[in-house]
Amino acid sequence: MAFEDTMRSLREFDLNSLDFDNVGSWPLPIKLLIWAVLLIAVLAAGYYYHIEELQIQLAKVEKQEVELKKDFEKKAFQAANLEAYRQQMVEMEESFGALVSQLPSDTEVPGLLEDITNKGLLNGLEIASIDLQKETAREFYVELPIAINASGSYHDLGAFISGMAGLPRIVTLHDFTISAKGNDANHLRMNIVAKTYRYKDGDA
Repeated sequence: MAFEDTMRSLREFDLNSLDFDNVGSWPLPIKLLIWAVLLIAVLAAGYYYHIEELQIQLAKVEKQEVELKKDFEKKAFQAANLEAYRQQMVEMEESFGALVSQLPSDTEVPGLLEDITNKGLLNGLEIASIDLQKETAREFYVELPIAINASGSYHDLGAFISGMAGLPRIVTLHDFTISAKGNDANHLRMNIVAKTYRYKDGDA
């Protein structure tokens, strides 16, 4: 019976007659509706100012989690291959030592010049001159250019250049020019720069 009275009073109620100065006299259904609207508004505001901020923080944490997983996988891979890395380090040190041993010291340069001269003579070249140039210091080594002036046939020059690769010390060839005397292709003159290297120690 009370419900029917409430519904009847609600139907008979005129929304235009709402008096905000006398809210207490409003019908109960209107009050419940207003409270529901206010509750929804408060919940929406709470979501916007609090839950959304938490979601942003969650997204940041999830991104950090992905980065940490990648970092963990990388370190786990390195740890699993630690022995292989150590073996590679030993091999690299041995290779480096072998390369350093091929770099002549100051006292070995005359012997290297003699080896170059012998290579030329063994391949039938006439060595006009072998001149040491000014050293150039690099980060880990010192570069010593050697200007070579020689003459011979095309095949003799080719054999000489190939023979330079067989020297016990590291020698690289640069800036070569070949010219012929007149129309004689069997008598060529070659100017070439051979560069050798020595390890740069603390005093170099």
